[in-house]
Amino acid sequence: MKTGKCIVLSAPSGSGKTTIAKYLLAQENLNLAFSVSATSRPPRGQEVDGKDYYFLSEAAFKAKITEGAFTEYEEVYPGMFYGTLKSELDRIWALDKNVLFDIDVIGGLNIKNQFPKNTLSIFIKLPSTEALAERLRQRDTDSSDKIAMRLEKANFEMVRANAFDVVVVNDNLETAISETVEHISNFLTR
Repeated sequence: MKTGKCIVLSAPSGSGKTTIAKYLLAQENLNLAFSVSATSRPPRGQEVDGKDYYFLSEAAFKAKITEGAFTEYEEVYPGMFYGTLKSELDRIWALDKNVLFDIDVIGGLNIKNQFPKNTLSIFIKLPSTEALAERLRQRDTDSSDKIAMRLEKANFEMVRANAFDVVVVNDNLETAISETVEHISNFLTR
């Protein structure tokens, strides 16, 4: 398998990583293509299969685990799996593009462990847990129980921030984007 460079963006849910990822994908000079993750969760809102995620049933996801089809995967919440299909990396590298991952913290660290020299791992951090809770409430996509579950997971993830190559604090979106672009540009040109 041909391998190229990987850019991992990881963060607790609600930290702004998807907004930053969308900006990065629009920058032609970075030559990035989005790695579409697979998940066993149902689509939310306007999400599209094959664009936002590859939506699989839990049984289909487990079958792909057995087949060895994943570069990495994790059961993020009970019965809710997320993972990166090997075929997705092959697809992007065949296009001579760099892979951009918008991925949870454990998945991001797993990618870094698999491709240590070819991966820049970036942790997007909010200034506080209170700021994260407010953003999650403002998104208005989850119940209060789901928000509580996400905040509990966020505390678990924040402890792992220092395992990443770079930590970018997103207390100002423009500044966070600028810092992220600079780190990626430096990584891609070395």
